[in-house]
Amino acid sequence: MSGLLRIRWAITPKTAPRPLINCNRCGGTKPYQCSGKFRVNANGKRIDAWLIYRCIDCDNSWNFGVLERCNRRDIEPPLLQGFVSNDPALARRHAFDIVALRSRTGHVEEFAEVAVDKRRLGDAPETPSALELRLALETPTSLRLDRLLAGELGISRSRLQALEERRSLSVDSDGAKALRKSVRTGTVVRIDLSSEPDRQAIMTAAGG
Repeated sequence: MSGLLRIRWAITPKTAPRPLINCNRCGGTKPYQCSGKFRVNANGKRIDAWLIYRCIDCDNSWNFGVLERCNRRDIEPPLLQGFVSNDPALARRHAFDIVALRSRTGHVEEFAEVAVDKRRLGDAPETPSALELRLALETPTSLRLDRLLAGELGISRSRLQALEERRSLSVDSDGAKALRKSVRTGTVVRIDLSSEPDRQAIMTAAGG
């Protein structure tokens, strides 16, 4: 594609997943949200650490284990201090660990809302006619690629599909039906906009 405008999208989920827990106070299954606080227990040389969750209705607590019976000597001091001081970045990392949450609870409520930081890569061509979007995710998200592109570029999903059918849109990785799959880090989307009358508006929305 000539006149290619390259842009990196750094995608950050806004809301952490919420495990669905049987709340003994409410008497049923409820979403629990991360409190951002850790509980640390030292028993001799062994350390346990949990990320504390609370029921959205009654504030009942549930502890998500992140360290279990670990020898103090095997834990880097900054990491241990992060648990003790309730480091926000450390809490966020564990709160977005959807695989670990699912392994403990089986069912997790996910949210598709994301923030997108858009940065141009290299110099922009004088008359750009095509886009190359490089996607990077801080943590996994359930948001579908077509929904992300439609929302950020200001065009419909049906139009994206039409562009794909005309081979004006291609997605590296993920094979067939990539637009319908969840957004993944490392994905590269290329869109030829040379025949689109509103290409300048789309370029601007993309971050150009």
